[in-house]
Amino acid sequence: MQDIESPEIEEDKPVRPFAILWGGQAASLFGTRIVRFALVWWITDITGSATVLALATIMALLPQVFVAPFAGSYVDRWSRRKTMIVADWLIAMTVLVLSFLFATGLIEIWHVLAMMFIGSVFGSFHFPAMQASTTMMVPRKHLGRIGGMNQALNGASNIVAPPIGAVLYVLLPMQNILLIDVSTAAFAILCLAIIAIPQPKRKEELGQPSVLGDMREGFAYLKKWRAGMILIIVAMMLNFLSAPAFSLSPILVSSHFLGGEIELAILQSFGAIAMVIGAVLLTIWGGGRRKIITILIALVLEGVGTLLIGLVPSDAFIMAIVFYAFVNFLNPIINGVLIAIMQATIPPEKQGRVFALIMSGATAMMPIGLAIAGPLADLYGVPFWFLISGVGTIIISIAAFFSSELRRIEEYAKSGEELEEISSQQIIDPVETEVNDVDGEESDFNF
Repeated sequence: MQDIESPEIEEDKPVRPFAILWGGQAASLFGTRIVRFALVWWITDITGSATVLALATIMALLPQVFVAPFAGSYVDRWSRRKTMIVADWLIAMTVLVLSFLFATGLIEIWHVLAMMFIGSVFGSFHFPAMQASTTMMVPRKHLGRIGGMNQALNGASNIVAPPIGAVLYVLLPMQNILLIDVSTAAFAILCLAIIAIPQPKRKEELGQPSVLGDMREGFAYLKKWRAGMILIIVAMMLNFLSAPAFSLSPILVSSHFLGGEIELAILQSFGAIAMVIGAVLLTIWGGGRRKIITILIALVLEGVGTLLIGLVPSDAFIMAIVFYAFVNFLNPIINGVLIAIMQATIPPEKQGRVFALIMSGATAMMPIGLAIAGPLADLYGVPFWFLISGVGTIIISIAAFFSSELRRIEEYAKSGEELEEISSQQIIDPVETEVNDVDGEESDFNF
């Protein structure tokens, strides 16, 4: 199947190719979530340490900070379909190696951490390729609803995966559980192999820039796009606070509420049900006329919910489930609307590199937060960090309301004045050589 070049975005686009792409990625996501639950509980069960669990999350995040900016430039140069095929295949191979180590009894904690890091490197190519492909395959007016569908899928996988993962963790050896992820990745690759994904036509008025030139052009775009830069800074601060809290949920369940894998599965499943409800609401609603206001209001409420989780006493697990579900209800609304704004605003030929840079910036503070939160949670308990996260989120989100640039971010998508000026710029690195094609090669940044 050959990719096709699309010189412009058309509103009348066939549904079938995107449906096949979405279905394959949905299956792969379900497999990944089941395996992730089993691995996270294995780490929790073996170590019982918030620091080790935080370190595992850091290993998964670091490539998104340091690899994603380069990956985005390559995504804009390569076939996006081939990029996703190769990324899915390489991720499956890392899981297969991990399965072998479990089967032979050679597995150690550092093996799992290393494979999380390597898998995340390949995922750094997959995420911008998928987001940029969506823009080329879906009419702009439906991007908000597609964002809702993606968040609904994310929530549905979190409903099904924890209980399945908990049951499989009890019944099956870990090496067999890991093979689920390999098989669903194979299905996703098959779906990609039978469809074509339009490629945007690159503007080459002044010649072909290098990969580093592409990156600098992406940085120049974000530097000129002041509202986008403010949004990234807000995301960095919020991710510094919130990522550690929810990454340490297994320790919250085991240490604070004295629960096991079943209690963790219940907590995550109810949170996922709420996520699906929020995503379905977004799919029907589309996010409202002023989408950025929707995001900021939802962020304030999310901060309140996070604060309440930290205040729940150890004998009130049901109350924690309610607040956890409330936060998860808001999460798909925030992220689905945010991605829709980005897809409608950023020129299609730049989306790979710009999405990657945004993801890198939004993720950059998460490893630092985890490195601080892990030892503090071991010392003072995980609820302590939920309190910090909740209060901080409320303060930052309210402060963001006072940014006139941020409140006007959607106007750029309508007028195009600032974006046309940025898009017309071309940055060339005369030292680097051109990358024309990679035949053998071609994932939600979150608040």
